[in-house]
Amino acid sequence: MWMASGTDMLTIFLGLEVMSIALYVLAGFFRGQLRSNEAGLKYFLLGAFSTGFLLYGIALIYGVTGSTKLTEIGIYLNAHGSLLENPMTLAGLVLLSTGFLFKIAAAPFHMWTPDVYEGAPTPVTAFMSAGRIMVYCFFSPKPEWTAMLWAIAVMTIVIGNVIAIRQTNIKRMLAYSSIAHAGYALVGLVAANEIGYSGILFYMLAYTFMNIGAFAVLVLAGKKGEDNLTLEGFSGFGLKRPFLGVAMTVFLFSLMGLPPTAGFAGKFFIFAGAVKAGYIWLAVIGVLNSAVSLYYYLRIMVYMYFRDAEEDYAWVSLPAAAVISIVISLIGVFYLGIIPGDVMELAKQAIF
Repeated sequence: MWMASGTDMLTIFLGLEVMSIALYVLAGFFRGQLRSNEAGLKYFLLGAFSTGFLLYGIALIYGVTGSTKLTEIGIYLNAHGSLLENPMTLAGLVLLSTGFLFKIAAAPFHMWTPDVYEGAPTPVTAFMSAGRIMVYCFFSPKPEWTAMLWAIAVMTIVIGNVIAIRQTNIKRMLAYSSIAHAGYALVGLVAANEIGYSGILFYMLAYTFMNIGAFAVLVLAGKKGEDNLTLEGFSGFGLKRPFLGVAMTVFLFSLMGLPPTAGFAGKFFIFAGAVKAGYIWLAVIGVLNSAVSLYYYLRIMVYMYFRDAEEDYAWVSLPAAAVISIVISLIGVFYLGIIPGDVMELAKQAIF
């Protein structure tokens, strides 16, 4: 919240790093498990490396404009248009972009995501995936930057979806899926119009509900050590635990982007912004990749309902807090999918 409400690059940086340091610790929370130690260490080393890029980029932008306040930077750069061609400005923007693209797991800066998602405790994974940070340009994007964002968005979507197809560990599958979803959000950034920007906020809220819900089910389904969170380990889960099976199915439908769920409405707004801005092929690529994602999401449902159960899932309980979380997520998924207008209007007011 500190970072999201910041209007100064130093405030944003401090908020981001306070959150990141907490996440490094949480990723390695299970100190007795090698996977958790590996997740924490990888996340820390790569995160610290990206922080260097980010801070150096802020320093260069400050050197050019004399300010770290976003509004003052925008005013200064608009008044001195030639500075946008200044090598120092360009270097600063490249370094800033590198740092932030790492934080949102956009390709080719996504390498940390699968190992951290798999090795971290599942509730921490849900928090990381829901706490997405989208960076808005503080001046009108130039064609060169738009082309770069276009390429990064496509690469992120394709890499996330294609590699997710090969995964048998459900947490790794959802990790690569989250990379693809970051790419979808970047489509709204490329569109750079009212629908695109507002669509990003709407999509992030929708993604929060469907992803938190899916991981809440995984929290309950996982044995100690979570070694059973694989496709084979989910065999017959939907038949043995009907409530959790139906909930997981709804969340997977939303992640696919099927109506009447929040995922469909979110993708609709994102792609509508791209089409309105003239990036029709970008929207087409996004839609085609959404179709690709049907395969690996449906695989989970096939194992849940069409495979014989290898376990009785006797360890699965339904504590009140978990049930409330899942029910709230289900309400959010359906509300945003059926009545998206009110929330979309709030998203527009938040930006414009």
